Amino acid sequence: MKTIPKLLFTAVISGFLFSCDSNDDPTPIVQLEATLVEDLAAPNDVIDRTTGEVTEERPFQFFSLEQNALVSENEDWDLAFKGTTIRVNNSKNVSAAVVNGIFEEITEVPANATFATDTETSFAIPTGSGSGWYNYNPATFTVTPIPGRVILVQTTAGNYSKIEILSYYKGNPPADQINPMTTPSAHYTFRYVLRPDGTTNL
Repeated sequence: MKTIPKLLFTAVISGFLFSCDSNDDPTPIVQLEATLVEDLAAPNDVIDRTTGEVTEERPFQFFSLEQNALVSENEDWDLAFKGTTIRVNNSKNVSAAVVNGIFEEITEVPANATFATDTETSFAIPTGSGSGWYNYNPATFTVTPIPGRVILVQTTAGNYSKIEILSYYKGNPPADQINPMTTPSAHYTFRYVLRPDGTTNL
């Protein structure tokens, strides 16, 4: 297993989630933590812009939400990144849904969330500008996460996670400081919360 080359930060979400028993006594369940992953490098294939041909095929980068680490393809990975494409591990029944909402305010898996897995013809996390997690601006040639888009994932272990992609560029620069000619792209910064007990509370 290989780890991400930059430090991973963990931020504690304040407070506890509570459940009520028959006496309506609040019982603390689990304190959840948001993990920040910085600069996960997943460069796209090299394409000849004049012919459209792929001149260098680059590998997907496989990430385990359960382990908070990059892993090899033959391990229990949940998501695979390359360029703007994010795959889910359909061989391990990993599924995902893209929902609208504020990351902090999504405290349970919405009942209307439609989970899917990848097929030969479609991705559970849709690709294309405006379809999934990002917009592409043809005037500035930049990729930016869509505000209020959250990715929900059921992992290889059957646990639920919510993910917010914060940046597609190395160093997570402000949008007005991104130069598509010089700022390295396909360097994901995202945060996620993983529920470790299989329940739908987030």
